[in-house]
Amino acid sequence: MTATHLHTALHLAATGIPVLPLRAGKLPFGNCRPCTRNACGGRPNMKTPGPCACPQPCHGWAAATTAPTALRSPQWARAWREAAAVAYHPGGAGLTVVDLDNADAIAWARKALPATQTVATTRGEHWIYRGTMPSANGVRLGVDIKSLMAYARWLGNGTGVMTPLPDAVRALVKEPSTARRAPQSLTAPLRSHGGECPHRTPTYLERGVAMAVQRITEARSAVHATVYRTFLAVLSTHGRCGCLTGAHVNRLFTAAQAKGESPRHCADAWANALTTLGL
Repeated sequence: MTATHLHTALHLAATGIPVLPLRAGKLPFGNCRPCTRNACGGRPNMKTPGPCACPQPCHGWAAATTAPTALRSPQWARAWREAAAVAYHPGGAGLTVVDLDNADAIAWARKALPATQTVATTRGEHWIYRGTMPSANGVRLGVDIKSLMAYARWLGNGTGVMTPLPDAVRALVKEPSTARRAPQSLTAPLRSHGGECPHRTPTYLERGVAMAVQRITEARSAVHATVYRTFLAVLSTHGRCGCLTGAHVNRLFTAAQAKGESPRHCADAWANALTTLGL
């Protein structure tokens, strides 16, 4: 199976589709020790395609690459030996996958969405469109969107002709700023509370936010609690000096929503963390 998965990955990479190996359970390989909790300052938060700086297949979707030298490298060899499947980064290939998990979701899509290339999955279908958008889980019952900052399992070319991403799909993912009370609509730093700013370089704040996003992304259970605790940790460290901006908050909310959290829950968790800290 190793040779088959690697052959598939190399073929896809040659067509411009960034790929990565998946282990059992359709999960990406965990970060190597130097990259644990994103201590390396890697690239799991980039909204544009690009490989992780680590030579190993780290950082989930950000490890996806089209470089055959990386795919064949000794650093990736163990992952290919243990790989259970091949995944790709739809956003990096300029695509969006509408993941339909059951028959009801498929029936809805056939009525509500324009036809496009369709790939059968274990439980349902992937509808693949040309174009990119934010990813989100649970936009409808049994419907996930996989595009930017996400990966999808490669299941073959499917049937039908791929068509442009329609507004009907874009409308399924509401921008976080539309949520009432959503702090990600901030366009300026949080107000200062008179504390001394510890961010003597942008790297300190950037790394803190990146580590928080990684913590949310790697949550395998108790996602609600993980999101709240992470928000609390970020605000306790970065919330008093005025350096935390709406762009930083957007990244945290995007990571939480990629794990299935609703915009409303993100806003409530953020507000509760602010209240707990007296901010």
